[in-house]
Amino acid sequence: MDIAIGTEMRDEYLSWEVEAGARKLVEDIMLTKEGEHVVITADTSSDMRIVQATARATFAAGAVPTVVLHPTQKEAFMEPPPPLAGAVHKADVWIEYAVAMVFLTEAWRQALKNGVRYICLTGMDAMMMVNTIQRVRYDKLLALGNLLRDTIQEADKVEIYSPGGTELVAFNRGRRARQSGKLADTKGEAIMLGGQVSWCPMEETINGRLVFDGALYPPTELGKLNESVELTLKEGVVTDIRGGAEAKIFERWLASFNDPNMYRLAHYSLGFNPGVTKPSGRIVEDERIFGIVEMGIGSQGPQIMGKTWSAAAHTDGVVMNPTVVLEGVEMEKDGIYQLESLVEACRELSVPGY
Repeated sequence: MDIAIGTEMRDEYLSWEVEAGARKLVEDIMLTKEGEHVVITADTSSDMRIVQATARATFAAGAVPTVVLHPTQKEAFMEPPPPLAGAVHKADVWIEYAVAMVFLTEAWRQALKNGVRYICLTGMDAMMMVNTIQRVRYDKLLALGNLLRDTIQEADKVEIYSPGGTELVAFNRGRRARQSGKLADTKGEAIMLGGQVSWCPMEETINGRLVFDGALYPPTELGKLNESVELTLKEGVVTDIRGGAEAKIFERWLASFNDPNMYRLAHYSLGFNPGVTKPSGRIVEDERIFGIVEMGIGSQGPQIMGKTWSAAAHTDGVVMNPTVVLEGVEMEKDGIYQLESLVEACRELSVPGY
């Protein structure tokens, strides 16, 4: 059972595979060069096996690792302790494992301005490292991502449906898409774990019903959902929230910021990491469940290439088994890609079922 749910905590559990995954992350994804300063940040909720393996891989690559461990903050997106900010402001590479991540904070923005190459791996544990990095053909993963990106941005009308009740229509109007899980080849750029393409249709064209039925985080009380959270969207803004107890938690969390931008839909994303097959409650992993659609609400960063705005926070939710229709053609049906080019790329990636 531990292997199935990824909660085995023995230090030797998958230790060889974790070391290989950490080396792949440091050298092949973050493109760390000899002599560079790599800051690895974690909080007291992080899996220290991953932290230490990453530090060892950094040192073996001829770079200089610095590990900053800090208390787990009450919420994600809170400003970090000043010494952490000072460390990442002078780093070449920043790898974040903190569960209460400091992604999107002012400290994070300043680090990017200073040229750091950043990756958000909040909540990663040994099983997640192995499933999403070590065992995945990253070159083939990026190839599938490029195809998805190109397919999305060539379309105008985008319809999304799901068995859970999602019925959402929007128009791209020439907007570009981005593979957020790219390689860290650009100074001052934030990247994410491989297996996600993101964009935002023209915000004022987004209308319909959005139902999260896989995962939703933050608030910290949520994660893997036990019941659906239904949102009504009008011109890209959440106007109503329905559901049970978890929907109420989410509704109160949004209202607590007293910030109208917290109700704006920030991005669409497609998840396609074959190492993730079901929700776990770790949002970076859940956003990449193979075949899902994920939506972000709140702050919209410039990397999305939309209108761009700041909000008090940001949250992400997962739609399971979606059907994605582009210009009247099903790109994906019930979580299975339909276009031959995508099917072939899935076969190259050795995705089960293709």
